[in-house]
Amino acid sequence: MNPEALQQLLESVASGQITPTDALDKIKYFDFEPVGDFARIDHHRKLRTGFPEVIWGLNKTPEQIIKIIEVMRQRNPVVMATRIEPHVYQQLQAQIPDLRYYEIAKICAIHPDEIPRSNSTGIITILTAGTADLPVAEEAAITATLSGFEVKRLSDVGVAGIHRLLSNWPMIADADVLIAVAGMEGALPTVVGGLADCPVIAVPTSVGYGANFNGLAPLLTMLNSCATGVGVVNIDNGFGAAILACQILRLGERLKRKIEP
Repeated sequence: MNPEALQQLLESVASGQITPTDALDKIKYFDFEPVGDFARIDHHRKLRTGFPEVIWGLNKTPEQIIKIIEVMRQRNPVVMATRIEPHVYQQLQAQIPDLRYYEIAKICAIHPDEIPRSNSTGIITILTAGTADLPVAEEAAITATLSGFEVKRLSDVGVAGIHRLLSNWPMIADADVLIAVAGMEGALPTVVGGLADCPVIAVPTSVGYGANFNGLAPLLTMLNSCATGVGVVNIDNGFGAAILACQILRLGERLKRKIEP
């Protein structure tokens, strides 16, 4: 943060030239912190968007990840890194003993035993078409949980045995946002979208035989869904689906506050 710019802004508030609300809007875009010559941590992202910056672990060295985590933990009760392979986690944990690892999701995180809860209410229910889709689904589940939201899971309910899905209808009906994760032909979100009365976020996975084209086939199926209210994120992007689901619930809470007397 630029001290001179901050000082000038505070003086403007004190003199009445700018309102505190306008000053807050300006402060939202101030703060980032360099880490070595390879990263600039966006500390004010949570202030702007509601969610802190998350570390993308793939293609970073363990040393880079360690330095970024150590800087971020000074400002955030929860620090999260995605796409962390087990052998990389072992190197990280040797330097950061309180680092936790969610192996299926390939997420490592620092957080208190009791994760701070979001002020937003609502249930995010995550469905997987098959067991092989679990890594992407767990990336979504752990991301939403660490963001302070309530998560429920429903696994292996793909359309090849649709009775497995239909027998869990009450769980689907109880959800406020649904995330449907599927590979192969990717039909699950369309079926769910025709049953549910809440937003459905479709996540194509790279699970499937050759003509699946590493997830392109289910991506196109989901984009061409005939069910309404289905949005689609990128292939294997469980993290992005979770943040979108959390934003939907946050928006609902904000709108509710606007209409309350």
